[in-house]
Amino acid sequence: MELGNFSVSLTVKDIEASKLFYEQLGFTVFLGDQKQNWLIMKNGNQAIGLFQGMFEKNILTFNPGWNSEAQPLGEFTDVRELQRQLKASGLSMLTEADENSTGPASFMIADPDGNTILIDQHV
Repeated sequence: MELGNFSVSLTVKDIEASKLFYEQLGFTVFLGDQKQNWLIMKNGNQAIGLFQGMFEKNILTFNPGWNSEAQPLGEFTDVRELQRQLKASGLSMLTEADENSTGPASFMIADPDGNTILIDQHV
């Protein structure tokens, strides 16, 4: 099962302070809008998302259909197919993608320790 590009989505209290901190670690802004309280930062192929006031806790994020440069892949497993496979294996969904839709969609699951995992397809 190929889940796509991986990043960690961090809930932050002060996006400017967090941006400055991660810049000290060698990360640079890749995508986002600080005025909307979200940034995606990269250090090589490693990506983190900074989100102020959007989530209650940190989230592990996978993006089917994207490579590490947020560019569409020619072939990938659609988010709805991933959802079907995971549900068939017995996993419970926190949120679900609309099975009758196409294109961008997402669903969320939680690991045994309560960590949220977001499968978020943008293409």
